[in-house]
Amino acid sequence: MFEIRIICDPADTEPIVAALDRTFTTGTVSVYPSRDRKRNRLYARAEYKPADAEPAASWPTPEEAYASAPSINSEIGWVARTLADAECFTELDREFYLRKAALLDRIALLDEPHDLFSDATETADAAAVFLLDMDQVGPFYDPRAYVRQQYAHSLTAEQ
Repeated sequence: MFEIRIICDPADTEPIVAALDRTFTTGTVSVYPSRDRKRNRLYARAEYKPADAEPAASWPTPEEAYASAPSINSEIGWVARTLADAECFTELDREFYLRKAALLDRIALLDEPHDLFSDATETADAAAVFLLDMDQVGPFYDPRAYVRQQYAHSLTAEQ
């Protein structure tokens, strides 16, 4: 994995993001104005796109993944209670990190139709990458799609 930083004219932002997606396996590309406010700064974590990578069409949509999920408020409560009940410096289990990543993904999805580069999106991306690292799995088109797949799988396994 490596990080990409690009400074470009705002008019070039969308074509560059599309080219990054075609060339590399990336998470969400973060876009910020440059200090002079005349250009954009683009940041992305990336890996070379493997030839045998799983197509994005096989990932569940957010609607499919979270169809039978508890409410966002309920999940916030569960995450908060789990943290409150854990002793300081306790290593929490995979279920906690999966549910937290799914919660953050759902919150980010509320922003994304209007703001693709919000703090919620960055936080959800970071939680998804953490889960990928924890599970020691290879590169994916979208770490948050992996969270959705794993979350949907965990919901069906519970039933």
